[in-house]
Amino acid sequence: MTTPASPIRLYRHPLSGHSHRVELFLSLLQLPFELIDVDLRNGAQRTPEFLRKNRFGQVPVIEDGDVTLADSNAILVYLALRYDPSGRWLPRDPVAAAHVQRWLSVAAGRLFAGPGTARLASVFGLKVDREQAKGIADQLLAVLDQHLATQPFLAGDAPTIADVAIYTYTAHAPEGGVSLDPHGHVRAWLARVEDLPGFVPMQRTPVPAGA
Repeated sequence: MTTPASPIRLYRHPLSGHSHRVELFLSLLQLPFELIDVDLRNGAQRTPEFLRKNRFGQVPVIEDGDVTLADSNAILVYLALRYDPSGRWLPRDPVAAAHVQRWLSVAAGRLFAGPGTARLASVFGLKVDREQAKGIADQLLAVLDQHLATQPFLAGDAPTIADVAIYTYTAHAPEGGVSLDPHGHVRAWLARVEDLPGFVPMQRTPVPAGA
């Protein structure tokens, strides 16, 4: 396992699931890193200084030596390719890598449109169509539950960055009023991820009444 010359700087918000998936992977890889909180509520992500790091004004962003990189899934790919030469977290085999990429696409699409968006209303007070988001979330969780009935991790028998990308917004779905109770295989998978050496949780917020 290679290591960076100095700690990787992670610009994040402590309640951002996108930020947490990067923090989680840094910890799983046992890489040295420094957390730098960005005050999203007061617009720190829109300052000229931060926009030089990410023109979209979003967290997370990492600085690794002379590399500055935004977008959580892109960061996961970068870290896996640079710091995991074994290919455990991002397989080099084309078919296995494609299976991982499939779930990265889900993380950027239906996972955020469903559990992620439902949670935005509760945690950040954003005006979103929460019922539509909950419907997407329920459909996704049903698919995940069926998929995980036949294998321990999303892309096969071992954890990959697919599991890192999908974990946080799934684990925190109840914060958006989405119940995990009907999905036993999903709950068992969450427990397997949480048992991985180096796992770190994200701060939880209260579950809405009736979730």
